Amino acid sequence: MLQLADMNLWSGRTDSEDGKAGERWHQRITPLQLDSPPGLAILGFASDEGVRRNKGRIGAAKGPRILRLAMANLPATFDAPLYDAGNVKVEKEDLESAQALLGARITELLDGGHFPLVLGGGHEIAYGSYQGIARWMRELHRDKTLGVINFDAHLDLRVPSPQGSSGTPFYQISEQCEINGRPFHYLCIGAADNANTPALYNRADELGARVIRDREITAWNLEVVKQQIRDYIDGVDFVYLTVCLDVFPAAVMPAVSAPAGRGVPLELFEPLLDTVLESGKVCLADMAEFNPYFDIEDHAARTAARVGFQIANGMKG
Repeated sequence: MLQLADMNLWSGRTDSEDGKAGERWHQRITPLQLDSPPGLAILGFASDEGVRRNKGRIGAAKGPRILRLAMANLPATFDAPLYDAGNVKVEKEDLESAQALLGARITELLDGGHFPLVLGGGHEIAYGSYQGIARWMRELHRDKTLGVINFDAHLDLRVPSPQGSSGTPFYQISEQCEINGRPFHYLCIGAADNANTPALYNRADELGARVIRDREITAWNLEVVKQQIRDYIDGVDFVYLTVCLDVFPAAVMPAVSAPAGRGVPLELFEPLLDTVLESGKVCLADMAEFNPYFDIEDHAARTAARVGFQIANGMKG
């Protein structure tokens, strides 16, 4: 189901004495219209059905609402128009229809020249996001290649048995690539050895996926990792960026389905995210797994909003 934007969520501090330089997201954002000029379009995916199927902690369906509240007070430091494009909501456990609707909505946004920033929701969001960008590329960029970059403690390459879940999206993407005769380019950054079985690592090898483990991401190895990311991006034309918030340490991000035992510290994550954004190839980004039921005084929501702020300021164009 497609839900209209709830603009009541966008409220906060106003510093009118500072003029345009003092504006915040809640002052800049407007509901998306059919004729809206290209800009940053916030779209929610209200789903925890994939998490439920994956036997995780449900509650991520409330994520888009709380993330909007956390983003409302962010400073408006980019020039592009800012829109709320509403939500796609799962109804009656019908995840597959919601993923298809999410994909269709993303295609519309991309066709309109917008940069979609999609707020989850569980990581089942990724299969819907992929459907949208893949359709857009088939229609307008058939000869181009797509790279998927996933910041995540988990590979999410489980085989659906029989249904898809928050643990299967990148395997499902690989299946669609094979069906459509397209290459499967997948880079997972931050994978944790204690959160992925040997079977999942073997599957990553079989599919030709690239993996950068969390223990490789250290201050003294940061430039090496950044170059690995650049080398990957050099091999594709467009990038779909997805950030599973469980990539962060549990102390920083407790509000997810499966908190990380180690995680990637924020101060190391941010320069890696900048490396991806600086390529100018990112056309779609989403954030997954935020579960407000497990937040502590909005600490995790503020961290997630900071990630969204960084993406917004680094978006193409």
